[in-house]
Amino acid sequence: MAGRRVIDDSAVLVDGPWVHRDVSANGVRFHVAELGTGPLVLLLHGFPQFWWTWRAQIVALAAAGYRVVAPDLRGYGASDKPPRGYDQAGLSADVVGLIRALGESDAAIVGHDWGGVLAVSTAVLRPAVVRRIAMLGIAHPLAMRSAIVRRPQGQFGASSYLLGFQLPWQPERRLVRNDARWVAELLALWGGPGYPDPEAERRYRDAMQILYVPHRSLEYYRWFVRSQLRPDGHRFSRALREPVPVPTLHIHGALDRCVLASTARASGRYVAAAYEWLLIDGVGHFPHEEAADRVNGELVRWLKDG
Repeated sequence: MAGRRVIDDSAVLVDGPWVHRDVSANGVRFHVAELGTGPLVLLLHGFPQFWWTWRAQIVALAAAGYRVVAPDLRGYGASDKPPRGYDQAGLSADVVGLIRALGESDAAIVGHDWGGVLAVSTAVLRPAVVRRIAMLGIAHPLAMRSAIVRRPQGQFGASSYLLGFQLPWQPERRLVRNDARWVAELLALWGGPGYPDPEAERRYRDAMQILYVPHRSLEYYRWFVRSQLRPDGHRFSRALREPVPVPTLHIHGALDRCVLASTARASGRYVAAAYEWLLIDGVGHFPHEEAADRVNGELVRWLKDG
């Protein structure tokens, strides 16, 4: 493919105070970065990123007394990239499998973007293994669906990329064309002023050019849209009508142009346990990177409350 760089999984094995290792769960090999001891906190990334998006949180939460594990999700980074398993029930089974494979009975789950959706779905489908969740840069899936349908000038417009992602192969080619320039454009479009910095942009552009990542990362979006008219999608939607039964912290950037703040804020109606909403001014879709110190402080406080 013209303009395609050859990049392997080693691109995401970024050095730091953490330890890199592989964990087998739910029939998949997951690469994880791990640091600290104590109760387990699982950090789940979103699109178009990989585990490294949590670099500031790994260090801060480990220093606060937690065992922090940030995996590359199925299809991303240095984890396996099988052709199937990108439905939300299957991805939630990945999360449960990871918790068990790490030798723990439960975890606090912090998720951004798709990782936030997984935090919600795992808490609803398997509440026994989830102590509490934090959602960043995302809305509850039912709140998102409602906003897309009911607000054609709002969330529907902001989510127009979802339709483009449904095309066969064209978006994959665009993601890697010209050294993954579209990745940089999406990061800048969705983030707040000054995001991303040069290092983050370079790492995310490289990570998207690992073999199979463009296609597998888009499978999350394709299942979400195409399943709306299928039995598996109806089953998932019915399951999510059960409110989230664990304490939930919801952090969002006021300048998020991917998931609008008005859409995200409606998520509280789907939470039965304690729910805390925090809107950060001047921040876009990536609050844990754009306002890392603020987010770290809120996460530590929230975890200590549990």
